Amino acid sequence: MTDTFMLSTLPKTWIFDVDGTLVKHNGYKTDGADTLLSGVKEYIDAIPADDFILLLTSRKETYREETVRFLEDHQIRFDQILFDMPMGERIIVNDKKPSGINMAVAVNTVRDMPVFPTIKREL
Repeated sequence: MTDTFMLSTLPKTWIFDVDGTLVKHNGYKTDGADTLLSGVKEYIDAIPADDFILLLTSRKETYREETVRFLEDHQIRFDQILFDMPMGERIIVNDKKPSGINMAVAVNTVRDMPVFPTIKREL
């Protein structure tokens, strides 16, 4: 079962981990190449063009060229990618608008089996 989130119509910042979320975890090491996970392209393609997509990875900077090439070859849209991130938890701290809109949402998927939430936009 996928979660459903009701979000505002405001432009958003999406933050995705790379390994285990978009591509097979450590596939670039164990298989010699990345493998795009099922449903990733379709999900990212559905993100509005005005939204910003940030990718985070613990991969070393030395893997930048091959990682970016793989994402571009598979037409995975992103605005920025950060390498050498710590392997621990990713913590997002944000405020709540006076209108009641929570300005941070977190989703944890099962490694290598992403089931992304269904997004419904409030009017």
